[in-house]
Amino acid sequence: LKELGVTAVELLPIHQFDRLDALPPLVNYWGYSTIAFFAPHRNYSSRRDPLGPVDEFRDMVKAFHQAGIEVILDVVFNHTAEGDHKGPTISFRGLENEVYYILEEENKAEYSNYSGCGNTVKANHEIVGSLIIDCLRYWVTEMHVDGFRFDLASVMSRSKTGYPLDDPPILWVIEADPVLAGTKLIAEAWDAAGLYQVGSFVGDRFTEWNGQFRDDVRRFLKSDLGMIPKLAARMMGSPDIYPQPDREPNRSINFITCHDGFTLNDLVSYNKKYNKANGENNRDGANDNFSWNCGTEGLTDNPDIEALRLRQIKNFFTVLLVSQGTPMLLMGDEVRRSQLGNNNAYCQDNELSWFDWSLVEKNSGLLRFVKGLIHFMQARDIFREESILAKTVGIEPYIIWHGVRLREPDWADESHTLAFELLHPEGKEHLYIILNAYWEPLTFDLRELRHKEHWHRIVDTALPAPDDFSDRETAPIIKNSHYRVEARSSVVLMAN
Repeated sequence: LKELGVTAVELLPIHQFDRLDALPPLVNYWGYSTIAFFAPHRNYSSRRDPLGPVDEFRDMVKAFHQAGIEVILDVVFNHTAEGDHKGPTISFRGLENEVYYILEEENKAEYSNYSGCGNTVKANHEIVGSLIIDCLRYWVTEMHVDGFRFDLASVMSRSKTGYPLDDPPILWVIEADPVLAGTKLIAEAWDAAGLYQVGSFVGDRFTEWNGQFRDDVRRFLKSDLGMIPKLAARMMGSPDIYPQPDREPNRSINFITCHDGFTLNDLVSYNKKYNKANGENNRDGANDNFSWNCGTEGLTDNPDIEALRLRQIKNFFTVLLVSQGTPMLLMGDEVRRSQLGNNNAYCQDNELSWFDWSLVEKNSGLLRFVKGLIHFMQARDIFREESILAKTVGIEPYIIWHGVRLREPDWADESHTLAFELLHPEGKEHLYIILNAYWEPLTFDLRELRHKEHWHRIVDTALPAPDDFSDRETAPIIKNSHYRVEARSSVVLMAN
């Protein structure tokens, strides 16, 4: 992870959870079925004594910190393992059911199901809110974690009766709590009942998973119509979603894939989900995946299709890593981990979900590309700006939009290309980024640079490894005043 350039890991739920919360003989593999919010999951520990899980969790956090990597926990305060009115009864239901859960107003025996998991935690009840704060404080002070990702966080903005609140008390208490000062707070700013708050989640400290970034980039790279204005906004930090003038670009957590959905390899290999192994007749999992199989469904030995899939994967990484905001990667995408088209592998504790370490060598070329691009991005000040990039700053604009001709961007619905220059305000960095999602090669004009400066090719996803990525010191010079960008490929040039 350190060699790859990862600076933080976001762990799926590690609280003690119900492994049997799945259709037999399957088990709950992801952990979104919490039983005990203050206890590390015992099955993750190699020790059987009572303190084993606690000690080993602390050791893990310490090891990450020694490597310079922060630890962020996925916390599930939107529902528990107690299911719907049919049970099971484990804890809160037996303690004081109406305090801990939102119940249907017309029938208190039924549970409101804003989580999609049978029940909904009443996060804005004073007692429940106190439990949540105590829990977060415990994991910070005693277990030394660095932050939290709140699963279906919009549930926590609902009232005691389930209505959305403009100023939900629990979220403001979390934001203002002195013990939690300095911790990272990440919201999955939607719930299973249609409440969608990306761009409008409360508070000043919460960052958000940007689901619109995921969808728009997927649609652009599969060549959907009308995507160029949306793609431009996503790559510039989504100012249309975050219009506040003081909103920092890093508030947007940009991602293409996560645990929930296709892996990146499957995103370019399957048009449909294949979840029959989950035992629900393929009804579970999302249907609107915006995936494209590149011409053949599933596994193939066709070299042309495999080459296109690899190129598309590199395109996804390029767009993700040169966009303003905080990038998030799904572990395994950098070596083409596959779930064979299963986009909801929550119950697959087997080879379908496990990490195949042989992929590291098999796909070493892609791993080298991703690693190089991450380190290149981390070394550029322009990707660490604390404000949305402006169109004009001083003499030179931060952004200059182009098409195949200079300063002639094509914003039409039928357009499948976007080119732009990024300039650091102090003149330290100058990049030219070209994205071609068209199915034919196109030649793009290049701006003439100052005396003794040349464009250098950092990325060309159409080239085979190792030529697809070059660092600043070894990047080849582009001597022409134009550059041919192959079909469905991405190019990054740097002035030097």
